[in-house]
Amino acid sequence: MTPTTVMNLGTGALELALTLSAPLLLAALITGVVVGAFQAATQINEMTLSFIPKLLVLALVVALTGPWMLRTMVDYTRELILSIPQLVN
Repeated sequence: MTPTTVMNLGTGALELALTLSAPLLLAALITGVVVGAFQAATQINEMTLSFIPKLLVLALVVALTGPWMLRTMVDYTRELILSIPQLVN
């Protein structure tokens, strides 16, 4: 296995991780901004007010994108396992 192959595998894994985490991170970011704007407008400084909506939105996003995430991870893992003979040579 050459260093180039290792770098390509690492790059692919990082791209997959970024792709899979993007919906969750974006949902948390948008929810945080909306709740923060609401808190600033109403001057309510309650910590649970920012935590609970993020938790609910993330649960919803996982429920909606979970099958796609799982299918993507399984496909990547399958391709990686099937490429082991070519990687060893």
